[in-house]
Amino acid sequence: QVQLVESGGGLVQAGGSLRLSCAASGRTFSSYGMGWFRQAPGKERVFVAAISRRGGSTDYADSVKGRFTISRDNAKNTVYLQMNSLKPEDTAVYYCAADRNPPVYGVRRRGYDYWGQGTQVTVSS
Repeated sequence: QVQLVESGGGLVQAGGSLRLSCAASGRTFSSYGMGWFRQAPGKERVFVAAISRRGGSTDYADSVKGRFTISRDNAKNTVYLQMNSLKPEDTAVYYCAADRNPPVYGVRRRGYDYWGQGTQVTVSS
């Protein structure tokens, strides 16, 4: 099992940037596919971005493509989400998630096994 702790959320003006971090416990971090999801008030949690075990494959929701970048540092057991050109509609609680059985090729947008507690991102207009 892996435990995930997000950080880096906060309040930012539209057009600004934030970088979220997700620190994972355990010695098998590099075996997990990792993803970021978000949940806005009154809405369901949705996929944002995912990265493969070694970082060679990534995937993004259309709403964030070109603005957000997911990356990972397996030596530090950490996955990141760099968010640029933020918009008010990006306001949400952002969750980090781990996939213990990632596909051999690519990444998946659902079926994650472990979740962090979330970090709030608020973008003011």
